[in-house]
Amino acid sequence: MRQILFILALVPLVSFSQKVIPFVDFNNYFRSFSDETFKMVEFQKIIEFKAGDEFVSYLDNKGNLRLYDGTTPKDITNLINLDYRVSDHLMAWQISGTTLNMWDAGQQRTLTYNSRNFEVRDSIIVYEDLRYNNVSVYWNGKITTLYTVVDSLYMPDFIGENIVGFRDNGNFYKIFWNGTIYDIGVWNGTPIQFQGGTDIMAFNDPTNRTFAVFDKGEFTDVESFYMGKYKAGRGFVVYEDLNGNLNHYESGQKTQLSNFSAKFWEVKDDIVVWSENSFIYLYGDGKKNKVCSNYTPPDYALKNDVFVYRNVMGGVSAFVKGVNYEITNQTDSQYTIYGSSVLVKLFNQSYIVLKNGKKYNT
Repeated sequence: MRQILFILALVPLVSFSQKVIPFVDFNNYFRSFSDETFKMVEFQKIIEFKAGDEFVSYLDNKGNLRLYDGTTPKDITNLINLDYRVSDHLMAWQISGTTLNMWDAGQQRTLTYNSRNFEVRDSIIVYEDLRYNNVSVYWNGKITTLYTVVDSLYMPDFIGENIVGFRDNGNFYKIFWNGTIYDIGVWNGTPIQFQGGTDIMAFNDPTNRTFAVFDKGEFTDVESFYMGKYKAGRGFVVYEDLNGNLNHYESGQKTQLSNFSAKFWEVKDDIVVWSENSFIYLYGDGKKNKVCSNYTPPDYALKNDVFVYRNVMGGVSAFVKGVNYEITNQTDSQYTIYGSSVLVKLFNQSYIVLKNGKKYNT
């Protein structure tokens, strides 16, 4: 086992309570659900919206960029030619392909006046700054330069929710997490394939020929061979070993989820979903649950601690905190996850919200 210095970080408790559940109703009113109430946001038809768990950004009928966090809509900018992106906590918008601005907990600032590519994740914004030909990351109110190049600029190899895997122009591989850059080493062969989530990054280490995990400031060799498939969630990694077993690694502990070759498996935030012998299983909060029997959903979504899927009737069901809920059996219904809640749009453009085990209808 290979380890480096461990840095203890105070990690806040994860909360999935959402402040907004936005939608456009049959009257083209822009509305949101919060505090067990459907609220009006805009009477006039909006152009579009993009939402996370804490707020929704949208272009109003005039093309102005506005933000709603459950209280009062706020004006952000009335400039056109915007490229705006949101996560659960952050928003960034690019004006005319150059100036990059951001919003974080009510505070606005300009990151650079000469940007190009940028990405917004849960807790970070990664962007190219053409002024200095570098790539920088915004995290927790601070800007850190990841690397500077002398020729063509490029984005990092992998960007997670609060973690970045990248290489500088000398092929020195590194990881950014919690405001600090950690060194992996120089590698000039096939590029390292990172898979990261929140506080964790998995990769096949070409120097030690091992399957390694970076977890909150510490590197650990989890397996003595390369793994062919691996994904990361919030503080854990799931991977298929050489025998086709599905394994879960978290805080130094390995748990076998399945000893059968999973037909499919997916990881997102706090849950793992996989198919095993015509059954659909979910692993979360240290428990394995059977979700479906003799049925594989044709479509589904995962976020936070919610698994929402197309049920056998063609409607929508959701598995939340160990309970399976049938939301509707109306076919062709559309669904979106906000926090630990599910918003379902029916064929007549009415809506159902599943929140805390209760259903609310417009």
